[in-house]
Amino acid sequence: MSLEALSKEISMQAEAEAKSIIDDAKAEAERIQKDAMNQAASAAADVESRATKDSKQISIEVVAAARQANQKRALVARREELDLTWESVKERVASPELEGRKEILTGLVKEASSSNSDMIMRPVSIDRKSLSSSNFSLGEDIDGLGGFVLESKDGSVVLDYRFDSLLEDAWKANLGPVNKALFGE
Repeated sequence: MSLEALSKEISMQAEAEAKSIIDDAKAEAERIQKDAMNQAASAAADVESRATKDSKQISIEVVAAARQANQKRALVARREELDLTWESVKERVASPELEGRKEILTGLVKEASSSNSDMIMRPVSIDRKSLSSSNFSLGEDIDGLGGFVLESKDGSVVLDYRFDSLLEDAWKANLGPVNKALFGE
């Protein structure tokens, strides 16, 4: 074999080997690229899945927070309405023109007279005139919506016949019907 032929043969073998290496490198690059694409697609799917899950969770939490805020506003509004109603009722009871006021006072005096005639009556100023005809000694005025308290002479016993306490007891006992009347529940 001549030198030229040998050189050609080596050159061909080198080219064949280079082509084989290049083909293998291209195949390896394609495999790496395919694996990278698969991994990227898988990572993107995982991120999208997590984002969708997080989005749903956030949506649920936002809706729950909105509901809770609405419930809180409704409760605050109800509380304000109940407070306004309570104040309105107290104003009506405190009014000298309250229908049946004299009859209420007469009934309270009668109830108080049955066993406590030796006590001092301390009236609410608005009812002093109506209560002056009772059999009790009148003491100083007290604060209240109406009515009176009976106090023992030594001040150790006080019986409350004021409209305030009677109204408060009636309010508590009828809070359910009041809620139903105001809010339909």
